[in-house]
Amino acid sequence: MVHVLSSRTLLRPTDPERSRAFYGEALGLAVYREFGEGPERGTVYFLGGGFLELSGRSPEPPAPGLQLWLQVADVAAAHEELTARGVVVLRPPVREPWGLVEMWVSDPDGVRICVVEVPAEHPLRYRPTI
Repeated sequence: MVHVLSSRTLLRPTDPERSRAFYGEALGLAVYREFGEGPERGTVYFLGGGFLELSGRSPEPPAPGLQLWLQVADVAAAHEELTARGVVVLRPPVREPWGLVEMWVSDPDGVRICVVEVPAEHPLRYRPTI
C-alpha cells in the first residue's frame, strides 16, 4: 500500500479568476497557499480535512462526473449565506432517504457541489465506545 501523506482535488478551470472568485468569495473557502503569478496562478483552499487546488487553465470544463462533497454544520444557514452571496442553488436543502440533509450548488464550470449536513442521529456520527 502507498503511504499517502497528503491529498487534494485538482481543478483546471476554464476561467481561473472567475473560479477563484467563486470558491474564495462566494463559497468563502480559506486559502491554504498560493503559488505562481498571473491569472493562471495556483490557489489551494482548505476543504475540511482536504484541499482543493485551482491552477492552470483548461479549454473545457472538468468531466461531468466530477462532484465535490462539502460537509457543513448547518446546511440551512449555508443555504441562506450562499443565496445571499449570489451562488446559484441547483436544489435547496432536502433530507434524503439515507438521512443526510443535502443541498446542491454548481461552480462556474458546472462542477456540482453537494453541501451536506450530517444530523446528530445519523450513523456517520456514530463512534463506538471501547
